[in-house]
Amino acid sequence: MEKNNIPKSIDEYILQYPKEIQEILQRLRKVIKESAPTATEKISYRMPTFVLEGNLVHFAAYPNHIGFYPTPSGIDTFKQELSGYKTSKGAIQFPIETPIPYELITQIVKFRVAENKSKAKEKVKKKK
Repeated sequence: MEKNNIPKSIDEYILQYPKEIQEILQRLRKVIKESAPTATEKISYRMPTFVLEGNLVHFAAYPNHIGFYPTPSGIDTFKQELSGYKTSKGAIQFPIETPIPYELITQIVKFRVAENKSKAKEKVKKKK
């Protein structure tokens, strides 16, 4: 991806990649949409992003892995399930040559939906 060629949509983002990567990204997008049906899509930090009461999750393709960004809380909560993957404070790397754990991604996204909704309710309470 060229630095000045920022995709305007998730479709545009996915189309930049080879067919086999596009298939993974489309499936990942579908899994996220099914887990967070009211979330909206946008490009943020040059990555596909789902938003629901704030950023929910981001994902991105790299030469050897798919990056998934469910915020630090999404990683901490599923630390045990993610122990076989390279993780950092806010990122998980799913190697392209191994099956992507879509079930686990579903659980993480549902956790993030609940977390963001809960945070939004707290903000509303504080304003009253």
